[in-house]
Amino acid sequence: MNIDIENTARSHWTQLKEDIIAIAPSLGIDQIGFASADPFLALKDILLRHRELGRESGFEEPDIDKRVYPELSMKEPQSIIAIAVAYPSKLADPPKSELGAYRGMISRSAWGDDYHRVLKDRLAKLQAYIESRVPDARSEIMVDTGALSDRAVAERAGIGWIGKNCAVISPVWGSWVYLGEMITNIPFPPDTPVTEDCGECTLCIDSCPTGALVGPGQLHASSCVSFITQTKGFVEDKFKEKIGNRLYGCDTCQVVCPKNKGKNWTHHPELIPEADLAKPLLKPLLSMSNKEYKNTFGSSASSWRGRKPIQRNAIIGLGHFKDQTAVPLLGQLLQDDPRPEIRATSAWALGRIGGEEALKLLQQVQHTEAHEQVLRDIENAMQKFDVE
Repeated sequence: MNIDIENTARSHWTQLKEDIIAIAPSLGIDQIGFASADPFLALKDILLRHRELGRESGFEEPDIDKRVYPELSMKEPQSIIAIAVAYPSKLADPPKSELGAYRGMISRSAWGDDYHRVLKDRLAKLQAYIESRVPDARSEIMVDTGALSDRAVAERAGIGWIGKNCAVISPVWGSWVYLGEMITNIPFPPDTPVTEDCGECTLCIDSCPTGALVGPGQLHASSCVSFITQTKGFVEDKFKEKIGNRLYGCDTCQVVCPKNKGKNWTHHPELIPEADLAKPLLKPLLSMSNKEYKNTFGSSASSWRGRKPIQRNAIIGLGHFKDQTAVPLLGQLLQDDPRPEIRATSAWALGRIGGEEALKLLQQVQHTEAHEQVLRDIENAMQKFDVE
């Protein structure tokens, strides 16, 4: 009798799983998978080693146990539902940089509406559907900022495999997918992890601008361009050269991935970006107020760090392009901006751009600047003129 009851229950949850898979596309979910809620014990060893080597970003959940044990996020979990929503990899009509009107680049992961809100909306609809079928169902939704590792959950749930570039690669959608999950007290039958992998390919590792991919699936976060563009504070000169005109994030390791070749997903209107926001003009960013920044970029995932990193990166971009027309603006920032990071980066950019006007501005401010780091950057910038 107990076996019959158990089989009936298993059949019931299997049917619900099949029904969820069937309705997922109507909820805006491109791929869905089911995983056990067992602890991610293999991940724990990786995370501990990652911390020991000083490779963490500082953005992740600091309590490693919370990242490993689902029961610390929800009492008595039975399974985890993982979802993937595909996003575009190409602009339909990208604006181009022109002399005196150079543009920066926002990572594809921050195109369109903030994916945190988009995926939470999708998961909330899924949650409502499950509760309509199982009134006493309990669940906990997570998107990026939750304790669990989105990638570890997605891998276990069969969404894809974790590539050498540390991204989850779906056999169908490539790595151009946002990930989210829902812990639940329903014992859904688990899916089988994907067995496909990257093979011998190392293009992502070979192409990483800073060598931050220190091995297959191993990222030294503090050296990653994507991480650096999101930090606040000073940026080392060796990284400024690598950032180029990137304002937020870096897509290099995904762009070069053969598994992404020809993949560009445009079926979610809210994820289609405005071209001028995906590749904004650099100079207007320098004088943008907080209110203007929020009005312009507030709906983007790039806005969470505020305008300072974006403005600092825009200055790096102008230095990258050696934009002579930006010298007066950079000189004004160097002299008047209250933020030392902005002044220091402006000095670096003026040194990159060169010319008599840039040198004159550096010389003028050298006698009035009191911040030690800014002074060092002014002196370093002026040395470039000596070399020339």
